[in-house]
This record gives sequence, structure tokens and C-alpha cells, in this order.
Amino acid sequence: MRLIVGSIMLALAMPVAAQTVVTQKSATLDFAYRYPAAAARIAPLRGWLEQDRAALRTRAARMAAADRREAAKSAYPFHQHDAAREWKVVTETPRLLSLSGETYRFTGGAHGSTVLESLVWDKAHARRVDPRAMFESPAALQRVLGAGWCDWLKRERRRRLGSDVGSDDIFPCPPIADLTILPGSTDRRAIDRIGLVAGQYVAGSYAEGMYEMTVPVTPALLAIVRPEWRPAFAVGGT
Repeated sequence: MRLIVGSIMLALAMPVAAQTVVTQKSATLDFAYRYPAAAARIAPLRGWLEQDRAALRTRAARMAAADRREAAKSAYPFHQHDAAREWKVVTETPRLLSLSGETYRFTGGAHGSTVLESLVWDKAHARRVDPRAMFESPAALQRVLGAGWCDWLKRERRRRLGSDVGSDDIFPCPPIADLTILPGSTDRRAIDRIGLVAGQYVAGSYAEGMYEMTVPVTPALLAIVRPEWRPAFAVGGT
């Protein structure tokens, strides 16, 4: 997973390791699911990922089969569906394993769609954690990160689109609550980086793709981390 601040690219992802890969292909569906060895080593997490894999395939196969039946009834061409989800390690600290999940779906339209999500595993208590739940509230996150995010997004959209970004643009700056949050680390000891990702259509058109930014954990951000999670965080460098 690559997170970008201006022209500086920060690689938060861990080195590529052995993966668990499941691929299944039929006349209606091309399916793939991948997760890293770091996740497979944690039995409860591996169990959750396997359930997630089965559920994703069931939904995708059901939709593809229904689409094929409808195509046959209406005498129009059927296009094989795609469903793929890949989990990658953002970072691993003594307490937390932070993963990013990218899901690609194609259901026969003009183009497919990609959704990014976060999965944080608390190794100390064998549970999944919503990264937002590590902070006091959505309002607190917006107060600390919102202005910097919107300033960066405005500059980045102008860089990508040039003069096409105007006052009549239909995409306002999305709040932090609408973004994917990826806890990261530079030293694998504590969370000292936070990735903020606006997926497709969240901050711009499909053609613009995703907007990815990373920020260090500042004293102001650390101050709104809930007390039970504060030992897992540290102030990061700029």
C-alpha cells in the first residue's frame, strides 16, 4: 500500500511475504482472495478471513448467476464477473496487525470498481478493531485532521486536474469519517503514522482514482487517542 503526501511517497506496506491465495474460475465468475502469512499465522484472524472469503464468493457467484439468467432472458451478451479481494500488511507492532484490503468487482458494466478498507487485529485480545474506535470521536478526528486533509486534497486535485477544478465542482472535501484509516508505523514498535484514503467517487470522479495521504501522529492526534490504546501509539517525525 502506498500513501502519498504531496510528491513524497511513503511505503507503509511490509515486504511481500508468502500469501494464502484462493482462485476459482467458472463461466460466470473469476474469483480470487489473498491474505498474507502474517494474518494466516493468527488462528482467529485466519478463521475470520476464511469466512469473509466464503461470504464474498457466495455473494459474487449469486449475482453473476442471476445476471447470466437475466442476459439469457433478454437476449443480450453476458460478461463474466470478477471478484477479487487482497489483504496486505500495512504494519505489525507487538500489539497490532494493521491490514489494508482492496476489493475489485466487475459486474459487466463500463468498468469495474475498487474499494479499500482497513482491518486492525488486536493480538492482545484476539479481536478486530475499527481504527476509528481508537480515537475519542469522529468529531475529534475531524478537528485534528480535517483542515490538513482538505488543504492537501485541494492541492492534489488541482495537480491532477489542473484548471478543471472550479467552484462548481460537485465533489466537496469529504470528512475524515468517510475515509479509510490505515494505522502505520515506521519502526514496528508503535503506531506513528496514519494513512487517510478517499476511495473511488469519495473525493472525485472515477477517472481521478483514489486519493491517498499519510500524516504523522502528532501530539494533538495522540491526545485524542483513547486511553486504552495510547500505549500502542507514539508521536512520529514529520
